[in-house]
Amino acid sequence: MSTNLDTWATWREIHQQPAVWRAWGEALDVTGLRSWIVAQNADEVWFCGAGTSAYIGDIIAAAVPGTRSVPSTDLVANPRAFLSGNRPLVVSFGRSGNSTESLGTLDALDALAPDASRLHITCNPDGALATRTSPGPLKVINLPEVTHDEGFAMTSSFSTMLLTALALFDEACDVPARFNALADQLESLLPQFGTPRPDRAVYVGSGPLAFAAREAALKVMELTAGQTPALWDSSLGFRHGPKSFVRDTTSITVFSSPQTPTNAYDTDLVTELRAQFPDARVTNIGPKGDIVIDMPFGTAWAAPLCIASSQIDGVQWAADLGLNVDNPFTGQGTLSRVVSGVKLHGVD
Repeated sequence: MSTNLDTWATWREIHQQPAVWRAWGEALDVTGLRSWIVAQNADEVWFCGAGTSAYIGDIIAAAVPGTRSVPSTDLVANPRAFLSGNRPLVVSFGRSGNSTESLGTLDALDALAPDASRLHITCNPDGALATRTSPGPLKVINLPEVTHDEGFAMTSSFSTMLLTALALFDEACDVPARFNALADQLESLLPQFGTPRPDRAVYVGSGPLAFAAREAALKVMELTAGQTPALWDSSLGFRHGPKSFVRDTTSITVFSSPQTPTNAYDTDLVTELRAQFPDARVTNIGPKGDIVIDMPFGTAWAAPLCIASSQIDGVQWAADLGLNVDNPFTGQGTLSRVVSGVKLHGVD
């Protein structure tokens, strides 16, 4: 395994998550924000973002009734397909708040749904999501600046935006106590994560954990600059073709749910994969897994704990490859920390 990983900002940002969650759970004005949300009387809640920020919405929408994931990449490409007279509360996530799709989403709302209520959750107090005004109701949540990750890969930014939205849109709870419990668990889990670099990686799960698997796969691909191909799917969907991706040198991680009958399907898949691919590394992460993660608050709340395993692996594998962990694409000019190269086309 790699050594001297503390020299990388990404490694430090992964390990700062428990402390960030504890402090933010105390500081977040949950009561005031939930009251504002209710007052908007929206027909539907949309979660918008691109890439990792979109996966936040996928995870929450799979768990919280009355919410919908609308990736900004979809909305910007075809705004009239979404903005057709409905009254959504549009929740936008953004680490920098300056991505082209974030700006395009705001432009589309201004043009086609100016009265729609907006809630911006961002890590950058100087970004467009934090500073741009709206013709309709607007609330901005600026996360602690320490979550504005320096590294290419979103880590503490992702998890803190996700937990913030769950605190506001899932059933009401004692937020400081819940954030503290999650922080305690992550602190105990981080030393348990870390595996040898495989040729390929697969992440699967069910419900919200299927979308956690999507973010996990993206993390290891990003951090290893595509040198570790990674696939994600649902536990039941994986057999329908995607399983052909597996080789003897593949690492397969199953995020297992505590719910019935979901857990039975997750467990059946683990058993099947171990029998069919005895030389592959199959790891079950969940309440009764090889790495135990308790999920008393539901699988959406446990998603950041599961995904932390891929954050650790991604950094270690990138370092093993000799990459710049904080910018794996140095010198390539193909990907950047804030997506560039997208030309916005106006809404007629």
